[in-house]
Amino acid sequence: MPTQSAIDLAFLDEMPANFALHFLNRVKATPDAEAFRYPVVGSTAPDGGEEWKSLTWKEASDQASRLAAGLVSLGLELEQRVGIASTTRYEWILADLAVMLAGGATTTVYPTTNVEDTAYILGDAECRFVFAEDDGQLAKIAEKAADLPEIVKVITFDGATDGERVIGLDDLAAIGDKYLADHPDLIEETAAKITADHLATLVYTSGTTGRPKGVRLLHRAWVYEGEAVRVRGDVLGPDDLQFLWLPMSHVFGKVLLSIQIACGFPTAIDGRMDKIVDNLSIVKPTFMGAAPRIFEKVHSRIVMMTEADGGIKKKLFDAAFANGIARDRLLREGKPVPAKMALQHAVLDKLVLSKVRDRFGGRVRFFISGSAPLNRDIAEWFRAAGILIMEGYGSTENAAGAAVGTLEENKLGTVGKAFPGSEVKIGDNDELLIRGPHVMPGYHNLPEETAKALDAEGWYHTGDKASIDDEGYITITGRIKELFKTSGGKYVAPPAIESKFAALCPYASQFLVFGANRNFVSALITLDPESITAWGASHGLEGKSYEEIVTSPQVRELIGGYVDELNAGLNRWETIKKWEILEHDLTVERGELTPSLKVKRNVVEEREQARIDAFYAGS
Repeated sequence: MPTQSAIDLAFLDEMPANFALHFLNRVKATPDAEAFRYPVVGSTAPDGGEEWKSLTWKEASDQASRLAAGLVSLGLELEQRVGIASTTRYEWILADLAVMLAGGATTTVYPTTNVEDTAYILGDAECRFVFAEDDGQLAKIAEKAADLPEIVKVITFDGATDGERVIGLDDLAAIGDKYLADHPDLIEETAAKITADHLATLVYTSGTTGRPKGVRLLHRAWVYEGEAVRVRGDVLGPDDLQFLWLPMSHVFGKVLLSIQIACGFPTAIDGRMDKIVDNLSIVKPTFMGAAPRIFEKVHSRIVMMTEADGGIKKKLFDAAFANGIARDRLLREGKPVPAKMALQHAVLDKLVLSKVRDRFGGRVRFFISGSAPLNRDIAEWFRAAGILIMEGYGSTENAAGAAVGTLEENKLGTVGKAFPGSEVKIGDNDELLIRGPHVMPGYHNLPEETAKALDAEGWYHTGDKASIDDEGYITITGRIKELFKTSGGKYVAPPAIESKFAALCPYASQFLVFGANRNFVSALITLDPESITAWGASHGLEGKSYEEIVTSPQVRELIGGYVDELNAGLNRWETIKKWEILEHDLTVERGELTPSLKVKRNVVEEREQARIDAFYAGS
């Protein structure tokens, strides 16, 4: 694989002008290759599981073209917005492709978004059409219909239709068929009209503070993202198979679609989070993208299962990972692996580590981690098992991908190097700045916010504290606004401490660090309902409620041990002096998490202010 400096940047001038051509070029190149597969919910395959349906690039293109023609027939014009309110499923991608082929601009709405914010997003974007997954999403739109006069039609995947304002996918396809009969060259003619600077998507950030902001992302951004990964060599190719469960309302999901189109591999799609582990063994993917929380949960579950087994199984498990981590460190440092260690590894890999890989289908070449920092200990644990996690970095404002590690250029603790053809530098206060084809032109209807984020030279100010080493590897410390200074003048980076606790404690859900302008650091902790309930059942708390379990002396003692272990590895001024376990986990419904599961720290702090103040009473 070529190094960053050796990559020919001619691809920047040779990229397709827009996402529609990006997709159509793929269809022409490999029409009969598999593009997508998805489970037919409610069906039964011969093995007792769900049946999976597969489509070629040509079949997916034909379906998307019919829907695109239907949208054009109903009056959709270039850059007009089309909302999609749905979980991740094949129909979401089909709708997005249809919007791209019709020259419209997809507007994303998380399926968990409440009625008020759903109406705000669709109204602020001035959506002309909306794809709504089911009756639940339809009800949100219907409740605010008077506030959404711009909407011409709502197209539902599974909901009830009325034949007028609300129609189904088949209805839209039938309208498209009639239009294509009279305009057979519609798709190609429309694609030719779309420029690189036309609006492709309006992605609303889930917003840890205030109203969601619409990020305007152009066609050039999405095409560039896919092409920038393709030219890096053997990272991904047509022989790979992706498993996609990520929310397509988030840019992480959309960028993986662009990369898929550029590289030509098939994708298996199922957004049901409770099916992820089962699906991995069914699909047997070669790679998958996920947020760190998924890797933390998998790590915790495997560790807890091993602890429950105890005995020789646990001893072998611990020995295998101790050996694997030590071996991997030697390999990373370019040092030889001693013969005894190599022999032990061969045995322990067969007995233990291969079984861990099998839980992910047995064919995973690597995972891609993004949307939040990945804890180094978690990364090392997976590497010891023979599974590489390539950490990436980006934001909605730069179409998700700004930097990522590769198979050859992968330095633990960093997010890799910047995408070829883009620029990065460190600005004031060690803030990471980004410039390139993937950076937004601005926020929708928010000129003052745009001026804060983009400077006159086109640099996007990320708000992240970072460093770049001599080889170009980027290390992210955390959000600048989340870093704080104690009253003793010491800086603390909460994300680093919080991720360390997640790696140590298999029962943790959230660990929030506080202490700005205080004389010590404190923390609020929430526990994962499933794992702590299972622990409680085997420790005399069976049948107790979640609140009863997490407030019990037994759990206090259990978590206290992990806090002590955490403190042993922290600087003196970072150690957690006081902490409490909240009686409930944080949720989207309670407004404590964004739809992309980021913590709304300010909301939690405001609601728990009395408890936090009590930590410091008399100090």
